[in-house]
Amino acid sequence: MTAAATTPKGERRRAELIDAAASLLAEGGFDAVRHRAVAERAGLPLASTTYYFDSLEELVTAAVEHHANQELETGRHRLDELATRNRGVEATVDLVLDMLLGPLRPDREADAEAVLLRYERLVGTGRRPYLRPLMRTLSAQLYELLHEIFARSGTPVDAAELERLVALVDGAVVNALIEVDPEPRAAAARMLQAALA
Repeated sequence: MTAAATTPKGERRRAELIDAAASLLAEGGFDAVRHRAVAERAGLPLASTTYYFDSLEELVTAAVEHHANQELETGRHRLDELATRNRGVEATVDLVLDMLLGPLRPDREADAEAVLLRYERLVGTGRRPYLRPLMRTLSAQLYELLHEIFARSGTPVDAAELERLVALVDGAVVNALIEVDPEPRAAAARMLQAALA
């Protein structure tokens, strides 16, 4: 990070670039995050991406972290609502799937596309060694939140059971995507509800 990014204006511009990159990442995966596209989305000059970030890898890392932190924060807020209202299996499954698959889109096709993009992005992190330390940290935070979701829902799980449930969701989603199922989230929901019944 350059010294200019530590001024209020610099911090604001850097945040705008990160937000733009995170949006592009969520919409189109890693290939969508390019200097020009990020600058255009943020409404800033092209040179600002290299001025505030030493490399595209640094920008991508900041975007991944920003996007994940937004989702974790949303999950924490929803967990607070879950703890004070409906703690049934269906509400628990919905929240767990939102954490693992991203927020539900109102349109069925858009939701299936968003889930596919999410899994492409997750698999794509394996080809980006610079993301591995961040992904380990984010994964630990996600698992901590999932533990809390199950505990507050009256279905506490240990580490091995949580790993099994996440693998069950991942397997259901990947199988649905392979079969071109228009509702991978519904397939995962069925499997998770059956496992928790």
